[in-house]
Amino acid sequence: MRTGMMALALGLLTLRFLPALPPVWLWLAMPVAGLMLLPFRTYPVAFYLFGLSWGCANAQSALDDRLSAGLDGETRWVEGRVTGLPQHGDAVVRFELADTQSRRTHLPKHLRLAWHDGPPVNSGERWRLAVKLKRPAGLLNPQAFDYQAWLLAQRIGATGRVKEGERLAQAQWAWRDGVRQRLQAVDAQGRSGALTALVLGDGAGLSREDWQVLQDTGTVHLLVISGQHIGLLAGVVYLLIAGLARHGLWPNRLPWLPWACGLAFAAALGYGMLAGFEVPVQRACLMIGLVLLWRLRFRHLGAWWPLLLALNGVLLLDPLASLQPGFWLSFAAVAILIFTFGGRLGPWRWWQTWTRAQWLIAIGMCPLLLVLGLPISVSGPLANLWAVPWISLLVLPPALLGTVLIPLPYVGEGLLWLAGGLIDGLFRGLALLAGVIPAWVPRATPVWVWGLGALGAFLLLLPRGVPLRPLGWPLLLLLVFPPRSLLPEGIAEVWQLDVGQGLAVLVRTRHHTLLYDTGPRIGDFDLGERVVLPSLRKLGVDELDLLLISHADADHAGGARAVANGMPIKQVLSGDPLELPQELGAQACESERQWTWDGVQFRLWQWSSASDRNQKSCVLQIEANGERLLLTGDIDSAAERALIDSPLAVPTDWLTAPHHGSRSSSSMALLKGLQPKAVLISRGQGNAFGHPHPTVVARYQKRGVAIYDSAEQGAIRLQLGRFEPPWTMRQERRFWRDPPALNP
Repeated sequence: MRTGMMALALGLLTLRFLPALPPVWLWLAMPVAGLMLLPFRTYPVAFYLFGLSWGCANAQSALDDRLSAGLDGETRWVEGRVTGLPQHGDAVVRFELADTQSRRTHLPKHLRLAWHDGPPVNSGERWRLAVKLKRPAGLLNPQAFDYQAWLLAQRIGATGRVKEGERLAQAQWAWRDGVRQRLQAVDAQGRSGALTALVLGDGAGLSREDWQVLQDTGTVHLLVISGQHIGLLAGVVYLLIAGLARHGLWPNRLPWLPWACGLAFAAALGYGMLAGFEVPVQRACLMIGLVLLWRLRFRHLGAWWPLLLALNGVLLLDPLASLQPGFWLSFAAVAILIFTFGGRLGPWRWWQTWTRAQWLIAIGMCPLLLVLGLPISVSGPLANLWAVPWISLLVLPPALLGTVLIPLPYVGEGLLWLAGGLIDGLFRGLALLAGVIPAWVPRATPVWVWGLGALGAFLLLLPRGVPLRPLGWPLLLLLVFPPRSLLPEGIAEVWQLDVGQGLAVLVRTRHHTLLYDTGPRIGDFDLGERVVLPSLRKLGVDELDLLLISHADADHAGGARAVANGMPIKQVLSGDPLELPQELGAQACESERQWTWDGVQFRLWQWSSASDRNQKSCVLQIEANGERLLLTGDIDSAAERALIDSPLAVPTDWLTAPHHGSRSSSSMALLKGLQPKAVLISRGQGNAFGHPHPTVVARYQKRGVAIYDSAEQGAIRLQLGRFEPPWTMRQERRFWRDPPALNP
């Protein structure tokens, strides 16, 4: 039976790695084939087919409920009910709309919307809204967060921007929103946002600095409701009843063990309902229920049974849960503890158990965090050593009790004031630790290096005395110091990152690195911090020899401060240096300046008669083994006419579309003068400017220029000097992504 359950889980997990879903007839035939195989006692194969078929059916259902391509960018009137807890930011409210209806159009049942300068929106209300709809999409960069996969896992069929609307009905049964409002109104010593995250699982009130501290110290799980919090409450109830029974204070007519298990599970469900009972909370409640059932009736079967049952239960309820990193992290952490503590000989003292649990989890999770593309907290074991009991024993009891007793004058508010002060003390300590030891963002490693590192972690988790166990340390260190492959002389690796409506291009030679533009910043949403800097680190960039900012517009220079704060930069140049932050120390772009790095030639140009920011863009030509790339910034047709009279007006293989393909650029004179073979367009999908303009696209197509568009293909990597087609992130096929667009 255990083998069959493992095969079922393997079939359900296979869905995560499919490049495309099989045709409907095939996954419908899988369970039939499995039933036919059962009489031959091929249980593992049959259960595997059952799991894979169920996963494919759920994934296809979610894909079918996404917005059709024909409605992408269209505005429709939609009616629906607000679910979850709306997030109110600066002049914008973000919320989810469920049970949507539209009179003349079939729309997905679940939408994620943003309303700029809109009225307050509360959970449970029913609204009629005019929404500009967008198909689920996200930025695609190396080992970055896959927003499109997250949307599918949440079964969100479309996103959109609200233009106007009217409230049709007031909130009903929106008690969680009421609890949140009351928590935010109390004096929690400045930590009401963290208190709301701990009690309700709503992290919208945490600042960007708070999230960074939690990430650097590996303590995110402490402030966002996880299995630990729910398990702690269930454990307290269980131990309380067990203690009463041990001291003869529990009624003899009531058997203590069934009551302890039942009341502990009821407490877990109650906390889960308070947290919104979303997928992570459902997973935690299911695992706790199975553990309690195992303790009540099936303890003789071993500790792996409840974990295996919970894994299958979660995946059967929601096969798309495997698309979320939290799914893998939670089950992996429990599996590591069962594996390591189950193999020990003799008991450990309590402090040995606690300290070893922290560093064993850190070692065991390292390969998983690396393959998921997540930062690794070096200080995590030390931080969790004291932060876990701080939250679990000191903060959580008064926080939950204060929330329940908040109607009582002074009592509930006093408890919440105490909990807020304790959280503030925790953050102060974590901030000090994060300032000394920030999170480590490892560079991408080859598969064989990751495999050896994972083997090393496995060896270190084995009990002492096992042969070859000491070999685990050098193998694990391969993940920390992977072998680096240097580019050949005369070759440049070029990455046009996917930063939406902006530009960021990384250029690397054998020993040097250049970044051309840093992506946009829109309010607090800084693509330099969220995309450019993490991508540089994952690609193995530790410092920049040159940061070249074409001009000072926010879509090109918005992320410059974040990049400069995140890594050393030897020199900063710009076509508009006086408009950039002074701390960057930017110098002026010197037209006709030339230099050579590792056999690759670089040349700058700027129009001396420029009259606005776009025209001041500093243009960069890169030549490797006779193959040329021209980075043009936002120059317009007037600057283009000046460019074709400059020394840079030579046949060019690769051209970044000036001004993202604006109608005022990419003139026919420029294309005739440069004769590009391919163009790279960096823009946001469905952007408000209409980039690239249809006439510009038609102009490229007329001349047979291949088009590579970041909105369609994600980040683009080019090996300049090899005269080869580029590689795009869209070529890394996943069933939830649209296939890559074909080039003319």
